[in-house]
Amino acid sequence: MESDSARVMERNRQRQTVNIARGLFLVRYAAAEDQVQPPTIKLSPDPAPNKDIGFLLHPDQNEAVLWQPDSCLVVRALAPGKLSVEVTPTRDRGSAAATVRIEPLSQGTPSSVAPPTNGSRKTLSCDLSGLRILGHVAGIGDHFVKINEWIAGPIAPSRIEGISVDWPDKPDDLEIRYAVKTTEPQPASGRAMGVGSFAGTRGRTIPIVGVLLEMSGPAAFNLQFAVEAVFLGAPIKLTTGKRVVVSGPTGREPLVGLRINIESTSGTEQPPIRSSASEPKTMGQTRVFRKRPKLRRAASASALLGGE
Repeated sequence: MESDSARVMERNRQRQTVNIARGLFLVRYAAAEDQVQPPTIKLSPDPAPNKDIGFLLHPDQNEAVLWQPDSCLVVRALAPGKLSVEVTPTRDRGSAAATVRIEPLSQGTPSSVAPPTNGSRKTLSCDLSGLRILGHVAGIGDHFVKINEWIAGPIAPSRIEGISVDWPDKPDDLEIRYAVKTTEPQPASGRAMGVGSFAGTRGRTIPIVGVLLEMSGPAAFNLQFAVEAVFLGAPIKLTTGKRVVVSGPTGREPLVGLRINIESTSGTEQPPIRSSASEPKTMGQTRVFRKRPKLRRAASASALLGGE
């Protein structure tokens, strides 16, 4: 007969499913709330078995389990699929709070092989290959994706608590700023950040309800954001422009999916983003910013996100 302790541990167990593309991924157990007896992280294809998804383990291990922080393993996906991440406490009423990072691994592209192009897009004026988006996802932790890949998303929606843009090779004449609005008043809510900074919270169960992205500088002349966002209970929404603000129908719905892309425009300046009459009033505030605001002030980002 199952013990009471086993039943409690079963209730505390957390499981999330993450979409992964074809390729190699480093899965790293970054941190745990309970440092004395940290929970275990078990990885598996979803559904299992799946011959397209395999694991590279230490020679002394025979299952895809990470036992404590600072441990890691490699996932090899021959085709796009889903990875199940299961967090289980190791003691009765133990914590299941942990941070797991999933980072793509690459050997680069031979210079003789031209990258695939989309005929409907114009050639970009900058290299996006080193650009990564970090999303802190409830129950999973930090998750890295490449440009134009989903964090959570329509197939595996999950509350996103924070984001960061990592772009070591960003052109010096291109500036990117971003901010988030959270469900509760926080110092990070509405605060504009530069590349490399984290906007939002970690491990506090405070989801994002709005996102602002803005680019400026000479290199931004023929570029724009293309942002797809999914808010709880609402359909996917695509918004484009040099300055993009996204939120749910009422401005209170948690963000459960985000995909950020940077694409080429026709080479001419685009008019400011304007909200249609059918869009919520909180989005309509975007149109008052006809020239680049000084996003270093938290108040400016907060106004764009519909804050007080």
